[in-house]
Amino acid sequence: MIGFVGLGNMGEPMAGRLIGSGHDLTVFDVAQAARERFAGRATVAERLLDVAGAEVVILMLPDSAVVERVVLGDGLLDRLAPGTLLVDMSSSDPARTRALAPRAAERGVTLVDAPVSGGVGGARTGTLTIMAGGPAEAFARLRPIFDALGSRVVHAGEVVGAGHAVKALNNLMSAAHLMVTSEALLAGQAFGLDPQVMLDIVNASSGRSGSTETKWPKFVLTGKYDSGFGLRLMLKDMRIALGLEQGTGTPAPVSAAAVAAWAAAAEDLPADADHTEVAAWLSGHRDTTEHEE
Repeated sequence: MIGFVGLGNMGEPMAGRLIGSGHDLTVFDVAQAARERFAGRATVAERLLDVAGAEVVILMLPDSAVVERVVLGDGLLDRLAPGTLLVDMSSSDPARTRALAPRAAERGVTLVDAPVSGGVGGARTGTLTIMAGGPAEAFARLRPIFDALGSRVVHAGEVVGAGHAVKALNNLMSAAHLMVTSEALLAGQAFGLDPQVMLDIVNASSGRSGSTETKWPKFVLTGKYDSGFGLRLMLKDMRIALGLEQGTGTPAPVSAAAVAAWAAAAEDLPADADHTEVAAWLSGHRDTTEHEE
């Protein structure tokens, strides 16, 4: 039995994939509507603590603060049986994850961090990248579950928090790619170039990235801006990664500039803005001043 807590944009399709793969789930979310969507498909818990009887409990929550509130403040950890695997698949702060691990160990519970990359589309198709941190034995026990969710499953390291560290750094790189891609493509458009032609060229050249191959074609050029991953969640991960860089003494001038730019976008855009809307934000801030040589 698997307990699954958090049925949001990512959690709902992930839980659905596990059910479709033959796993028995007990699911919980604070939103009643989210719980009701699983009626008849899984055991629907009306209280958080009703998931505590599962051998594996997966958390898919917004951030470390929510994870800590659920695990510690709401009493989930106190109800888990010794031997339970507690799997945080959220995009959490690696330092806070590392601090939570010994508290779980005191209860005989093994904490594994296993964040994902691939967005809502990857969650729906089971093609996520999963990067797990924690003991190899626990990773081996969880592998059948991870295989139902992702097409690339990697043991990031024995140290708890390894997965969350890689995830935050990955999202920092992804966000920086999207920002500079948007700047370059907007400049090309202003010069008179067709953005689709530019993307075709770049995607066969050294400037290609997930932003040129997926985000701009699917979410920006179409005007949909509906990748399913919020701008503020991206900014949260970027700040975690920048803190990791600064905490290890790594020079990070470009990272700091990227965080500052995304923070400016977050101040202007609605609270529920998709992260791909940073391209529209840049377009709206085009400098139209004419410069004389």
